[in-house]
Amino acid sequence: MSLGLLIIRLVVGLTFIGHSFQKLFGWFGGHGLKGTGSWMESIGIRPGIWMAFLAGLSELIGGFLFAAGLLMPIASVLIAGTMLMAIFKVHGQNGYWITSNGFEYNFLLIAVAIGIGLIGGGDYTFELLWK
Repeated sequence: MSLGLLIIRLVVGLTFIGHSFQKLFGWFGGHGLKGTGSWMESIGIRPGIWMAFLAGLSELIGGFLFAAGLLMPIASVLIAGTMLMAIFKVHGQNGYWITSNGFEYNFLLIAVAIGIGLIGGGDYTFELLWK
């Protein structure tokens, strides 16, 4: 069971770290703070650059903690919070299915983050180093 949790934590956590790098630095095809901030302004999220920075920081910290299995409740809330914002501000109006740019993917990530946050990261975590 713990190996399965490790795989899920690494894939989800590292994906969120990658998303943060897109927002913060423009890596992996992202638009960086300026581009992401401008887009956020265009959909009514203001101030755009500051909100892009906060979203990127939440994804970076949440992704790192989640992948490492550290402070899982905090990691889960950071990940779920960014996905809830994505649903409310971008995808929710498009329905459920991702084929219509809906919130299916975001909802799935919320379920994974909260579910693992509730059961814990398993045996393979950096948290065990302090026990």
